[in-house]
Order: sequence, then structure tokens, then C-alpha cells
Amino acid sequence: MQEYFVQSPLKRAPVHPGEILRQDVLKSLGLSVSEAARRLGVSRQQLHRVLACTHPVTTEMALRIGRFAGNGPWLWLRMQQAYDLWVAENRMADELSRIEPVVSENAVAMEDVEKYPQQKHSE
Repeated sequence: MQEYFVQSPLKRAPVHPGEILRQDVLKSLGLSVSEAARRLGVSRQQLHRVLACTHPVTTEMALRIGRFAGNGPWLWLRMQQAYDLWVAENRMADELSRIEPVVSENAVAMEDVEKYPQQKHSE
């Protein structure tokens, strides 16, 4: 499966991984929440909270979903991280705007890191 990197800032929240699990994975497999929870080894309530997007995909849940879906935990953790970061950034926008960045000669501009996430930056 190919991954795509999204440029910041997004104007809308990234999709919560619970929505992907509910709409794409469970729906295509024709599984109920109860059956999926049984296969994942978690309670129906715990899975339902993730599917309802009210609770995050934890590291442990990502391991379970990654094993179940066959795509590993990293995809699920990155989706949750992107969602959490967007929510926090928007919630803290005013506070963050008052923080002055410290710049040094050897600093790499964050814009460069965001534009070229796969490249190594010299020190």
C-alpha cells in the first residue's frame, strides 16, 4: 500500500482512524462491532468508542488493528497522531502564536522539514 504525505496546514481535521476502521475495514469485511471486538480481543464498548471517534487509537489498539487488518500498527498510529496534532494545533492557535521561535545559525527551518520530510538535513 502506498502512503501519501500531506502538507500542513490542513483546513479540516484529518480523518480519525476509527472512522477508517468503521467505514472501510469493518464495512468491507461485513463484520459487526461485536465480532470485530472479539477478534481483536477487546470489549465491544472499547472498540465502539474508537469507531465513534471519541477515543484515540492507542499503541496497544494499533498493534491489534494492524495485525487484524494486515497493515501493521504504524499506519494507525500515524493517522491518530495526525488527527491529535491537528486538534491540538487548532485548540492552541492563539497561545502558539504568542511563542517566539528561537533561531540559531545551524537550525533547519521547519518549512524545509515539512516540505522534504524524507531528506536528511545537514548539521
